[in-house]
Amino acid sequence: MASHKQLPRTAQIRLVSSHQEVYEPCDDSFALVDALLADRNNLQEHHPSLCMEIGCGSGYVITSLALILGQEASGVNYIATDINPHAVEVTRETMEAHGVGAELIVTDIAAGLEQRLAGLVDVMVVNPPYVPTPEDEVGVEGITSSWAGGENGRSVIDKILPVADRLLSEKGWLYLVTLTANNPSEICQQMRKKGYASKIVVQRSTEEESLHIIKFWRDVDTVGDEPDQSVSGFIGSLLTQIRLLSYWRGTNSDKC
Repeated sequence: MASHKQLPRTAQIRLVSSHQEVYEPCDDSFALVDALLADRNNLQEHHPSLCMEIGCGSGYVITSLALILGQEASGVNYIATDINPHAVEVTRETMEAHGVGAELIVTDIAAGLEQRLAGLVDVMVVNPPYVPTPEDEVGVEGITSSWAGGENGRSVIDKILPVADRLLSEKGWLYLVTLTANNPSEICQQMRKKGYASKIVVQRSTEEESLHIIKFWRDVDTVGDEPDQSVSGFIGSLLTQIRLLSYWRGTNSDKC
């Protein structure tokens, strides 16, 4: 059995800062970090120069990514954004507590950064607001913005995807958290039309939801092809097996 020192490091919950208006690490955060751990060797061999998180929340994911890449990835730059200023400050505290850092910016997705970062991001991680909610809850101030995803939970996701396409480098990878209600198969088909292949890195079901962490990467051979059966077939089967409680979070004050 591997010793503790041999295991990849991720952010420690006890060192993750908090604020009442900032989403704390939960099942979706852990699933995303587990996907990064599962892809750790590929990430290290990828030699990214710029890693970005859109919607950094508590900083758990971007901190974990920096720790997973480790000292072997010297010269990597990190940038994280959030529409919630409290989240940006909490992320700063979380990263400092772990001895890592990033450029942190209060903005909606990547507003004001697209020209500067176009085609430069080698790894992007996104745990978006994906919960189906009324549209008027999308983008409101405070913690609600961390989960309110509008109709089918897709309002924010559909805004993020074209931004990701513009920011990702030729070798760029996107890791995206989705919920079954978001229709992940359709998301993959949309990205395929833009020239991205995809695969599910982690799938996790709880009593309340079924999460899929999907990895996208540029692959010109996928343009115009039939949908990737590893994604569409899996999701189609999943949709027939899982009774999703789409609005289970609507009355909660948190995603957990």
